[in-house]
Amino acid sequence: QVQLVESGGGLVQPGGSLRLSCTVSGITFKWYDMNWYRQAPGKERDLVASISHDLGTGVYADSVKGRFTISRDNAKNAVYLQMTGLKPEDTAVYYCNAHWTSDIYWGQGTQVTVSS
Repeated sequence: QVQLVESGGGLVQPGGSLRLSCTVSGITFKWYDMNWYRQAPGKERDLVASISHDLGTGVYADSVKGRFTISRDNAKNAVYLQMTGLKPEDTAVYYCNAHWTSDIYWGQGTQVTVSS
């Protein structure tokens, strides 16, 4: 059974930081490209950041470049999203995604709310 479990979301003030984690089980994690998506109320789910299976550098949406950093630890079957300089427009449910060939898996999401 494949499981992706996100954690680390919460309420933070503008300018603050959060670190999201996603722990993965049931797949050969090191084969999979890993992604973070987010979905704000009434909007589509958008790709935020990606990191390839071979530990290449992260690729980011323009809206988060310079503020967010994606990383992974293949020994721990985990992917992370360090978020700094958070803005109210970063408020969304953040989802972890694993992708390898035609296999795609999603986590249940974690809520991030940026508000004063």
